[in-house]
Amino acid sequence: MSGERSGGSLRAVVFESLERAIIDGEFQPGDSLSEIMLSEKYGVSRTPVREALRQLELEGLVRLVPNKGATVVGVSEKDIDDIYAVRIRIEGLAARLCAENATDEEVQALERLADLQEFYLLKGKPEQLWQLDGEFHNTIFDASRNRPLKSMLSSFHSYVSRARSNSMRSAERAGQSVEEHRAILSAIAAHDGDRAEQLMTAHIIAARSNISSGSANE
Repeated sequence: MSGERSGGSLRAVVFESLERAIIDGEFQPGDSLSEIMLSEKYGVSRTPVREALRQLELEGLVRLVPNKGATVVGVSEKDIDDIYAVRIRIEGLAARLCAENATDEEVQALERLADLQEFYLLKGKPEQLWQLDGEFHNTIFDASRNRPLKSMLSSFHSYVSRARSNSMRSAERAGQSVEEHRAILSAIAAHDGDRAEQLMTAHIIAARSNISSGSANE
């Protein structure tokens, strides 16, 4: 790793790897993260590790204690509550902007993703459904033409990824989610911003409700 990238990109690679490890539960809240251990794990010097840990502290995923190193904070249930409280209010805006700005090619991309979701739903493939769910939402974010909104929502999707991946274990919710995506797509294809916003807001509310009931999905 260190022989192929500059210091700045090394920090970014270590940061992204650590962020994903924390979000996916490889490192649990309360775990200690020593610079030496992480340097060995990722095959880099301690400098990019130290810089990555500082960035993770800014993200709220770790806590740095002077002379003691870093401790994992992780994503709490309250964090998930807070993230969905914001998503419910702004992800509909992304769908509205997508409906207003999406090109024919972007609508076609969403149609392909919706078709694939239906295919994997019939096949009972939750992992593929989860990946396509993320691609569907990210395509909407891209087509919104609003970079701050895209950045915020992409981060939110990443932070609740464990809850979202567990979602596809519920066949009932998975089917509902695919139907909701198809309805959102229809509104976007018709360039109906009002309808797209309403449907996306209802979709996120349903996703949050399913997390609360223990069978989260989007």
